[in-house]
Amino acid sequence: MQVTSALPIAKMVGANRLVLGNGIIHVVGDARASAEEEKKVRRQLVEKALAALRAEDKSA
Repeated sequence: MQVTSALPIAKMVGANRLVLGNGIIHVVGDARASAEEEKKVRRQLVEKALAALRAEDKSA
């Protein structure tokens, strides 16, 4: 499981479950957002990552 903003690299190293992050510098956040919005962005990414972990692995 990997949260990343560099999908091609993650695929190249063999990560089988990927979640696209927000950007290179702030993968799991947004530096331009207010504290409340930042928390929402992070929660959404964590929920997306948890859903990816629960999903059946189709590469096997």
